[in-house]
Amino acid sequence: MMKSVKVVGAIIENDRDEILCAKRSKTMTLPNLWEFPGGKIEEHETPEEALIREISEELDCTITVFDQVEDTTHTYDSIIVQLITFKARITNGTPVAREHAELRWVHHNKLTVLEWAAADIPAVEKLVQMS
Repeated sequence: MMKSVKVVGAIIENDRDEILCAKRSKTMTLPNLWEFPGGKIEEHETPEEALIREISEELDCTITVFDQVEDTTHTYDSIIVQLITFKARITNGTPVAREHAELRWVHHNKLTVLEWAAADIPAVEKLVQMS
């Protein structure tokens, strides 16, 4: 049976209608693909709690989590990923790429120029439609 994992992603916006995009490093699975920062939901956590913890660990920032944007399940070669994305804002700190190769602020209407991980694409498409 294929392993299944539940993860959360933060769609962090700034005041210029830009969204924080994170490029996966060479040592991660799906290297060099772009994603919304976030990570695995632990057993005792709500998706929102997991997102706040992951962003603190990955980006050294505090965020406020807002509305859910998308809930997507994608089957990769060796794992099934359920990705729940939420809109968020940074309330404290400046993002630092602790695990990712690169962080980049990208305007809503330019999101599709990046090469995204498959599970993130439905949220990207929704954001482009909303802008």
